[in-house]
Amino acid sequence: MIRFTTALLAATAIAGAAHAKTITVAPGPDAQERIQTALLDAKPGDTVALGAGRFDLTDGLSLDVDSVTVKGAGPEATVLSFKGQKGAGEGLLITSDKVTVRDFGVEDTKGDGVKSKGADQISFINLRVEWTGGPKETNGAYGVYPVASTNVLIDKVLVRGASDAGIYVGQSKNIIVKRSRAEFNVAGIEIENSMNADVFDNVATRNTGGILVFDLPNLPQMGGHSTRLFRNKVVQNDTPNFAPKGNIVANVPMGTGVMIMANRNVHVFENDIDGNASSGVILVSYTQTFDDKSYNPLPRDVVVRNNRIGKNGFDPKFAGGGLIKMMLKSDIPPIVWDGVTSFPGTTEPVRVRLLDGPVLNLRLPGPGQVEKANPAVTATAVIPDPTPEMAEPKAVVLPKAQADLGA
Repeated sequence: MIRFTTALLAATAIAGAAHAKTITVAPGPDAQERIQTALLDAKPGDTVALGAGRFDLTDGLSLDVDSVTVKGAGPEATVLSFKGQKGAGEGLLITSDKVTVRDFGVEDTKGDGVKSKGADQISFINLRVEWTGGPKETNGAYGVYPVASTNVLIDKVLVRGASDAGIYVGQSKNIIVKRSRAEFNVAGIEIENSMNADVFDNVATRNTGGILVFDLPNLPQMGGHSTRLFRNKVVQNDTPNFAPKGNIVANVPMGTGVMIMANRNVHVFENDIDGNASSGVILVSYTQTFDDKSYNPLPRDVVVRNNRIGKNGFDPKFAGGGLIKMMLKSDIPPIVWDGVTSFPGTTEPVRVRLLDGPVLNLRLPGPGQVEKANPAVTATAVIPDPTPEMAEPKAVVLPKAQADLGA
């Protein structure tokens, strides 16, 4: 029976591949209806091929069929323009598994650019998402936005102008973000409430903040952990914060390189971090009130090592930064830590190994209590001292078929 079932499944897969087809959609009149019809009619294994040219769309698109590829002729050659979008939703919403979107541009969505929700093996490859009017509060929040997804691949993606995060992965697991570029967003790349993420070989520049790793309370998935940030260029993040008031990233100081907030087991290494006016790397606690007793607002098990750090901290915009610079009579050190090591109701120890000093430890008694800062600058910060080396998170491994897409 087992052999028969296996043979039947194999035969079904071969038959599906044999019947896979390409549905071609060209620019022109009724593009909205023709693309959406193609996405509805597609069967597993099919490709929806968007021709070269400009598609003027008036509403969002959606895909809910497994194992479909949506591809264009290139991120500059095939452009989905949502400048005339009537609703406030996404440009493209994906709610199915084993989907690949690649090789096209998305412009001027009212909401997010390309979003996946509850998807497994979702791949975003060689995309451009852009708000062509430049940084504005009225731009969509996220460029590429997988949420509650597993096995996420983001490769060779460019995002400009997102009013929250250009490349954002939220409440997801098993994530690779590589060879991408985020510029002129509030947050360039953000990993939030997610587990097991590798972020490498990216460029984050001209954002308010370059790369953020956050964990927030009162969400379906909390306890974000195990992120590696390596071989990225996090440089010259100097765009004034244009996030709508009330957004958590509205608190990100202009000129932040890497920010780690309330997350665990984050390793930052072998990056180029330069030209960020507020700080190169900053570790902070979550400062807003919350009622979730399971939430830990402190960053812990954080390692910062072997980065190439240039001039940062020369014009700090975080609370109290200007005063601290005056006290120090020098630029802010490249690594800043709020120094909070305990919080009522939490028992997990706070451990850090901040080796790319000098390090500014604000030694706050509690999250956000900047008025009680007792700053100290040390060559490095190993807390508690001695602390054994903390094991680096294991490399993220995607299913082979998906990994081959980004080879």
